[in-house]
Amino acid sequence: MSERRGPGLAYAGLAAAAFFWAGNAVVARDAVGHIPPLAMSFWRWVIALLVLLPFALPHLRREWATVRANWRHLLGLSILSVAAYNTLLYLAAQTTTAVNITLISATMPIMIALMARLVLGSRLQWAQWGGIVLALSGVAIIVLLGGGTGGVNPGDLIILLAVVSWGVYSVLLRWRPLPLHQLTVLLVLIMLGLPCILPFYLWELGARGGLTLDADALLAMCYVGLFPSVLSYLFWNYGVSTVGPNRAGMFIYLVPVFTAVMAWVLLDERLYPRHALGAALILIGLYLSTRARSLKTRS
Repeated sequence: MSERRGPGLAYAGLAAAAFFWAGNAVVARDAVGHIPPLAMSFWRWVIALLVLLPFALPHLRREWATVRANWRHLLGLSILSVAAYNTLLYLAAQTTTAVNITLISATMPIMIALMARLVLGSRLQWAQWGGIVLALSGVAIIVLLGGGTGGVNPGDLIILLAVVSWGVYSVLLRWRPLPLHQLTVLLVLIMLGLPCILPFYLWELGARGGLTLDADALLAMCYVGLFPSVLSYLFWNYGVSTVGPNRAGMFIYLVPVFTAVMAWVLLDERLYPRHALGAALILIGLYLSTRARSLKTRS
């Protein structure tokens, strides 16, 4: 019975992680005009830090010497992930839809494989190259037709830049694995990332003013600070460690599905033929890429 419960909880956690990540894009889009993007990025991580601190601090104390020895590497990882990726996502939400954000973000496994080829020289199978071409073609359709009239939407380009940033982060994490507890890594990345966001947040504060902390803003900030920042991370890692990365990776497909449903219900976003064509190419590309990697692992 315990053997069944382990995978069952892992699958539930992976689905919840995908749902929370989808909700992040929907909340970001819904908050446009109400919460400035840099304010959302900064306070999201302040909340996550406060939630995480009691659980991660004992690990940080035990591993402080290792953290100090690797602080430059951790700083680079923090800039690419906590500071750059999430801030770019909230900036993208100002001018593009939640559906576009998650469809383009769904290419993360493709981007990681491509960055691994460029940075680490990793070899890719022909099926993986085919998957990369198909997925990037899908992204091109969404980006080039993102404005609805054949124009390029700035937000689509920004989220594409965010995906590149996450791809480089993932490759650097793989290139130099850190002998640290997962909670230590997350806590340190947040602690290093917040000072990087702060100057830009202060600039935004002077240029646009602060946010009005009403009930809607407080609810949105608590959501992004807890669910996609902390719980998704923990649920995802538990799922990967329980059922393996290949099975866990399939749950990435749920993110655009959850987003499309939530954006339709909550934001009245519509799906157009370009979304269907782009999504089909991206999902087929993801399948080919991950399937090829899975077969290579088994052989």
